Amino acid sequence: MKRRLKAAARRTASNPVLRQSARSLKPTPNLWGILGVLLFFILPEILGFWRGKEIAAWAHARMLEEPDAMGRKLYWLLEKLFEDGGSWVNLGIGIALLIWIFYEWRRGTV
Repeated sequence: MKRRLKAAARRTASNPVLRQSARSLKPTPNLWGILGVLLFFILPEILGFWRGKEIAAWAHARMLEEPDAMGRKLYWLLEKLFEDGGSWVNLGIGIALLIWIFYEWRRGTV
């Protein structure tokens, strides 16, 4: 069993398609990469910790008043995203990505 698992891990690590897709997930160490991490990982979590309950209450009230079904679904989703506040996991991922970007920038690799 261990041999099969090691062989599968070796095949996966040497797969060029998988390597390219993993490389494409890495944010670029430039202004757009930093802004992307800040705007899509860190800022929503900070807002969730700071005003999550108020945003969820506002979205719930708007959902009840919205005549369009698609609008109601959008407000329902917004309510579910912010009802528990922020996520330490997502905030940690965002901070780790920022550290990774700065590490790559200092190393000089793009």
